[in-house]
Formats: sequence, structure tokens, C-alpha cells
Amino acid sequence: MTTIHTLMREAAVSLPDLTLPNVDATLFDTPTGAHLNGAGTSSHAPRFLLLYGSLRERSYSKLLTLEAARLLIAMGGDVRVFDPAGLPLPDGAPESHPKVQELREAAAWAEGMVWTSPERHGAMTAIMKAQIDWIPLSVGAVRPTQGKTLAVMQVSGGSQSFNAVNQLRVLGRWMRMITIPNQSSVAKAYLEFDDAGRMKPSAYYERVVDVMEELMKFTLLTRDVAPYLADRYSERKESADALSLRVSQRAI
Repeated sequence: MTTIHTLMREAAVSLPDLTLPNVDATLFDTPTGAHLNGAGTSSHAPRFLLLYGSLRERSYSKLLTLEAARLLIAMGGDVRVFDPAGLPLPDGAPESHPKVQELREAAAWAEGMVWTSPERHGAMTAIMKAQIDWIPLSVGAVRPTQGKTLAVMQVSGGSQSFNAVNQLRVLGRWMRMITIPNQSSVAKAYLEFDDAGRMKPSAYYERVVDVMEELMKFTLLTRDVAPYLADRYSERKESADALSLRVSQRAI
């Protein structure tokens, strides 16, 4: 019987050369389960930052975000919901602006995030994008979002669509986040919330529960080993090259 190990051996035999001449052996890593032994060691509550993409008085993306916050808190999470009111447009104010600093501090604090946007003209809103654009890819040697978990949701005024969540997934990947498989898209959102702003019982609500449950699981699984999961050969090599250059300059 052919086994996976047999296939691996056959594949190896078919390669005329197994050497890696372009790889720095001192920086090359062979991933093993031992590197993941720290998963689940943190004792503090998982920390989540929730962003929504509307400034309307009755914002359905905000109402959906608050439902997600309640669920995460009930599951043992520590939650912050960022209010985008007063956040300037990217490049329209200095990074020292209080709202920018509040957002960036919360992003650095969080171990996972939830992004919820209305779909407007077939896309996420400018308010949603502006918040993400204010979060830098890196601050010095620290990447505020790399290796952190992400759940994406959207609300629509009409029939169900996935344009906004698909775009949010692209952004999550760009920000080097671990975007969970599940997602929520609430159609005709104006029908899904009562006068008090609470989400009515429905299949849509049950999906939100599923998404937050999955986000919590992925966060618990990855938060302690996120630095290793996001560790990259190319970046280790870049750091080594930079160090070598500095040492050489001192020797001149």
C-alpha cells in the first residue's frame, strides 16, 4: 500500500538536487510542534479590539459590533469598541492626533480584532478603511497587527452580499493577520434589530455567535505563539544583513 511517507521518498528521489544554495542555513528554520508548546499559557482574558464603519445615529454596523462585543465578553474576553467619530482622514492630521493615538494604542493592546463595515456602493465604507489605514504596518521593530486574529462582518441594506467582507479579508491579509474562516453578512439589516438596538433571533444572529466563538478559539490557540507563527525567513535574513552592515561600518 502506498503511504504518504512512500510518496515523499519517491518525490525526493525524483529530484536531482536537494541542496538549497540560496538559503542561509543559519537562518533556515524547520517548523516543528515543539515550537508551539507555549500555546494556551497566557492567563489573562483574550483582548479584542472591535471596529465599525458608520457614523449614523442608528448605525447597524455599530449595533452588530455591540452584539459581537457582548458575545466575546460572555465568552471571557476583554473588549474595547473604538468609536470612529472624530478620527481624521489618513494624512489629514498628524499621528499625534488624540483619536489616532487612541486607535493605535488599542491596536497594539489587542490580541484579536473584529472589523464590521456596511456595504456602500459595493464596497466597505471610507470610515472603515480610514481606521485601518491609520493602523501602521510597523512602528519601529513592532508590527501592531501581525499574527493577531481577525473576524470580518458586514451589514447590507438590500440582499445579502459579500463584497465588504471579501475586501476586509484582503486588508487583513495585507496587515498580516490571521483571518478566521467564518464570517457574517447580515442582509436587510434594518429588519434585524429591535427598537432597543438588540439583534433579533435569526439565522443571522446564530452566525454571529458562530463567528465570535471561532474567533475566541483561534485567539486562544494562537496568541501565545503568534510571534513564531509570523516569524519569516526573509525578515530574519534582512535583520542579519542589517546587523552585518552595521558591524562592517564600525570596523572601517
